[in-house]
Amino acid sequence: MKKLKVVSFTLAVAMAASIFAGCAQKQQPPAPQSTAPQSTAPAGGLALSKPVKLSIIDVAGNDQLTKPAIEAFKAANSKFITDIEIIKATAPEAPAKIKAQQSANNVETTMVLTGYDALSSGMEQNIWEKLYPEFKDKFPKLEENYLDGAKKAFDIAKGYGITVTYCPGGPMFSYNPDKVKEVPKTPDQLLAWAKANPNKFLYARPANSGPGRAFLQGLPYILGDKDPKDPKTWDKTWAFLKELDKYVEYYPTGTGVTFKELGEGTRWMIASHLGWDMNQRILATIPANYQAFFLDKTTWLTDAHYMTMPKGLDNDRKNATLALMAWLMTPEQQAVTYDNGYFYPGPAIKDVPITMAPKASQDKVKAAMRDSYEKAIKEFPNTTQLESKPLVEAMDMWDKLVGAKVK
Repeated sequence: MKKLKVVSFTLAVAMAASIFAGCAQKQQPPAPQSTAPQSTAPAGGLALSKPVKLSIIDVAGNDQLTKPAIEAFKAANSKFITDIEIIKATAPEAPAKIKAQQSANNVETTMVLTGYDALSSGMEQNIWEKLYPEFKDKFPKLEENYLDGAKKAFDIAKGYGITVTYCPGGPMFSYNPDKVKEVPKTPDQLLAWAKANPNKFLYARPANSGPGRAFLQGLPYILGDKDPKDPKTWDKTWAFLKELDKYVEYYPTGTGVTFKELGEGTRWMIASHLGWDMNQRILATIPANYQAFFLDKTTWLTDAHYMTMPKGLDNDRKNATLALMAWLMTPEQQAVTYDNGYFYPGPAIKDVPITMAPKASQDKVKAAMRDSYEKAIKEFPNTTQLESKPLVEAMDMWDKLVGAKVK
């Protein structure tokens, strides 16, 4: 397998930017009646000086969870929203694209749906609008309504992102039970299994993958590194990953590839994530009888998706984007995020039981859930992922120390 160099996570982002300022206009009296339920309409309604198009970049696969709610917002505000497009991109690509737009004084992107990756990189590059508490009135009782894990995720965003969906995360491992007869319980046993079964274990590049990041950030807790929040102290983790690298064929730039290859039989075990494992069984990417396990001393690295807004928008698009964000945080729209288990549970706020979700989602999620997962959710400690600077540093270190076989 030919080894390829990868571009540093932070250096993939352009270095120059123009910083735009601006104050959002106060919302006007309610727009004409919409067909949406009154309880889901953004406070004050949506009233703009002219109709606008919204352009969303999704680097987290979040549209699987929120697209129906986004389409409902468009339908309910058709007088002012001409279109809402959702563009797919990778986490390193989005900040670079927005930087280029800001440098050209032509910001087309109105919102980014992202995990910790592009959120952190964008915070470091100073491309995001500060949303909270600057626009606190658009999100009434936001902090007190959050689930505990979602609130912790919100806190590390420092006001630059609104947590829209939440999942306990990982690390965990999905596997083919016909091929893996003795399930590893410790990192040493995992390493021994990989050595005995070369190229049958796989995980995706952490900069592009929630399960990859959970695996990377979870190892310092499992291995007992000096400071799990400081990647420079991860001597045991980096040594483990360098040794494991000998038995990993390559590192995909997306989680979906790892599950596809697991389902096809090319791989027998992959680094996984609670929502991904459930979703891929629901969608039959992997067979329903495939199993998952946790290593001893696992700590959940909670996962979250954020809504961010680039600096440099005109007032109409800024107000429309804030209204969309507020819409997505209502209980009715949060219930849609149970979806097919992709980010189980999905809702970031309290008091949104699965009984509020569409019946199809309820049936699929209940069938895919396992007692061992519920037990792990209750018993394992949990922590947030790294804050922006150490996360970017960890991604860079992985790229330099481990990631020569990314493709």
